[in-house]
Amino acid sequence: MQKEISTPITSWAAATSASAWLRSAGIVVAGSALVAVCARLALPLWFTPVPLTLQPMAVLLLGLLLPPRLAAATLGTYLAEGALGLPVFAPGPALSGGLAHLLGPTGGYLVAYPAAAMLISILWRRGGRGFSMALISAAAGNLLILMSGALWLAALSHTPARTVLTLAVLPFLPGDALKVAAAAALASGFRRLRHGTQ
Repeated sequence: MQKEISTPITSWAAATSASAWLRSAGIVVAGSALVAVCARLALPLWFTPVPLTLQPMAVLLLGLLLPPRLAAATLGTYLAEGALGLPVFAPGPALSGGLAHLLGPTGGYLVAYPAAAMLISILWRRGGRGFSMALISAAAGNLLILMSGALWLAALSHTPARTVLTLAVLPFLPGDALKVAAAAALASGFRRLRHGTQ
């Protein structure tokens, strides 16, 4: 009798586990596709090798919407897709793709994405998930991306810190402030809508 009861329970648990895995895989693929689409919306700048894109906003938003591990896995998958040569990175002056793009001038920004998304997710979940905390969390993740990008560019080009700040950080601060605010507003609104319908 106990064996007959345990068999359906085991089958149900296996089906639930497979369903959860498929759901997570779908989220990872969809999230990495969102970042790829946002990367293609790029505006090259004449004074820096780093283009303006919506890519960071997608990273911030995914960090706010997804649990920490899933957020990091999504951005890790995005980097793996790019390293394999899929056209997911922003077009740049160096027409190289794949792993060469990750080792180029914008590589520091890109490799920071998984850590930034995880940091944002952890901060927002620990901070109460309000709009103010979403702003702080997204700003912290964005700062991590900018600092990683600047350090990488400085090491790659052997450029003084002041010049790197002028090329890789300061021009992006106004746009990044808008991206942080937009990501925080979208995530907070989505959370309110979701909890309002439950």
